[in-house]
Amino acid sequence: MKRPTRVIVTALLTGMLIAGCGGQGGRETRADMNMQEAAERADAMLDATLGAVVPEVQWAHDTWTSGSCTVTRRRTVTTVISEQRRGNFLGVVERSWKKSGYEITGVNKDREMPAIFARTSDGFMMSVEVGYKGQAFFDVTTPCVQKAEVADPVGAPNGPAHPYGKIPTPHVRSAFWSATTPAPAPSA
Repeated sequence: MKRPTRVIVTALLTGMLIAGCGGQGGRETRADMNMQEAAERADAMLDATLGAVVPEVQWAHDTWTSGSCTVTRRRTVTTVISEQRRGNFLGVVERSWKKSGYEITGVNKDREMPAIFARTSDGFMMSVEVGYKGQAFFDVTTPCVQKAEVADPVGAPNGPAHPYGKIPTPHVRSAFWSATTPAPAPSA
């Protein structure tokens, strides 16, 4: 899906999550965490996920949102991930999430724009989606938590810091992720 469509879908999903907070729709507000703490946990989850990708890819913080009781943190990959290596990339992410105990809740196996969706046992929802020009997008949405002010992410991006909403399409070349041949089979 093209980037504007992805933003609309993400906004709709975030809106549905926000509407479900505070007991309206069966979701209760967690008393053990506030929005800033939840945002920091989401950032740590994104750090761990991207840290599991070897060789590393370049990424930047993307726009983040907060509602009445949830926060969504986003990161966008600027490394070119070729069509031939997207399955490997998504496989690394999926294995990292499973190793962390996250439940895989959905997989879109579309050849050009695949995606994986997961959930933690305590209600954080995450996704990695491949969009326009093969760009990978990561989102983590928190469960409904106590209202609090939320600061910008503090971690430095792995590459240039682009203004929110102005991240360029993939342009950083990687000898591994950008290669147009299938990845070699792992050695025994």
